[in-house]
Order: sequence, then structure tokens, then C-alpha cells
Amino acid sequence: MKTIIFYATKNGATREIAQRIAKKMEGAVLHDLKQDKMPSLADFDRIIIGSSVYVGMIRKEAKAFLAQNAEQLQGKRLGLFLSGLQGGEEKVFFDTNFPAAVLKTAKVAMFLGGIFDPKKAGVMGRLVMKVVAKNAEYTDCIDDEKIGEFVEILSDGK
Repeated sequence: MKTIIFYATKNGATREIAQRIAKKMEGAVLHDLKQDKMPSLADFDRIIIGSSVYVGMIRKEAKAFLAQNAEQLQGKRLGLFLSGLQGGEEKVFFDTNFPAAVLKTAKVAMFLGGIFDPKKAGVMGRLVMKVVAKNAEYTDCIDDEKIGEFVEILSDGK
């Protein structure tokens, strides 16, 4: 089964998650949604789409990709993931940001954690983390167990 993983990232955590997924899925192709040249969806049986989420919203590249390809995605084995530090509200994030038809088609939709790296965050990002989350330190909460579960669900044919 040919697999492509599309991702939209701000500071690299979503790319890191996409790479970890790809390592568990032999032959998976990675594609950054910021790239201009878009591969043909017809060439892939399994499609995974991931985006970081900030203040409840996914990246604009992911939003545009979903809007442009919603119909084609419905005929694929589809997995969706979000990255970030705002776990617990994942259903709201998926419902708010993904077309209903795409969500209904998805075999799996999961929040897989994220990374906060103060060296990559801007002044506002650092301030928000310090004031709201009470955290100004490097934080890696990518959930490898959930990544394994995500891959298993997409791989088992159920």
C-alpha cells in the first residue's frame, strides 16, 4: 500500500511526528504542505495529514489542502493527526478544522503531542507559554505510544 504523509508545521514538531510515523510505515513518502509541487493523490492508497494546532486552529497550508482535496480524500485510507501542547480538546480541534466528510472518512484522527522549543518560538510564543502554560522550558510531549497506535490502526486493514 503506497503511503504519503502530508504535514504542515510551524516550528518542526509536526515534521518530527510525520518522520516517526514514516519510520513505522515502510516506503512512506513525506511531503511538506509548504512546498509548491503537489504529488498526485491518485498515486497513493493511504494518505496521512498532520498539522500543528495553535489557539485551536490548524496551519493555513493544511486548511487549504483539505479544502482543495476533500472529495479525493474520501476515496482513500485516511489518517489525520494534530500536534501541539493543547491536548484534551482534540475532538473540538478536529471538528472545527476538518471538513465533516473528511473526518467521517478518516480511519483514525488523533492528537499526538508536540514540542515547545523556546529557541524556535518567537517572543509572543515564549510569553504565552510562560504566562498561560507556566512553562518557559523546552518541552517534548510527543507520544510515541499513540504514534504506534495510529500506525497500527492505519495498517491493520480494519
